[in-house]
Parts: sequence; C-alpha cells; structure tokens
Amino acid sequence: MDNLHPVVEIIVVAMLLIGAFFALVGAVGMLRFKDFFQRLHAPTKATTLGVGGVLIASMIYSAANGRFGTHELLITLFLFVTAPVSANLMAKAALHLKLPSKAGHPQKKD
Repeated sequence: MDNLHPVVEIIVVAMLLIGAFFALVGAVGMLRFKDFFQRLHAPTKATTLGVGGVLIASMIYSAANGRFGTHELLITLFLFVTAPVSANLMAKAALHLKLPSKAGHPQKKD
C-alpha cells in the first residue's frame, strides 16, 4: 500500500476490520452455541459476511492498483451461492439422522 490514496487505504482497512469482526462473531458463535443446528447458523451467516468483507477490500485494493478484481468477484459469487446450499444440505442430513436439538424435531403433519 505504498502508492495508494489515503482515502482508499482507509476504506480498505475499514472493510478488512468489518470482515474480521464478522469472522470473529462466527467463530465465537461456533464456540458458544450448544448443538449442531445452532452452530450451523453462525458460520453460514457471520463468516460468509466476514469473507465477503475481506474480498471487497481486496477488490478495492486491486481496483486502486489498476486491476479489476475478477478473481475476488468470482470467489464472492461462489461463496454466496454455495454457503446457503451446503448449510441446507447439512441441516437436512442432521434431521435425517435425528441429531439431538434444543428445539426438538418437527412434527409430521397428517
């Protein structure tokens, strides 16, 4: 970051801090929540936002250096598409295996 404008540097640092904050919130959620279904929520939401913040910072840095951040944009799109799908598949597998939950299992409707 030798030749960047100070405003761009502040924006990049702010996005990195926001991304780090959300990643920390996701990690704390993984430690504090008590069962699988609660733990599934923390990394899929907070950590996705954390990685998104870091990738946005990388795109701004790349744009300031004269390169469009195509790689970062593709990673962001891939992450935002695959994270909810994988969380949904893990939740369905856990329901199928009848993992214990604090909320209980859903009742079948006749």
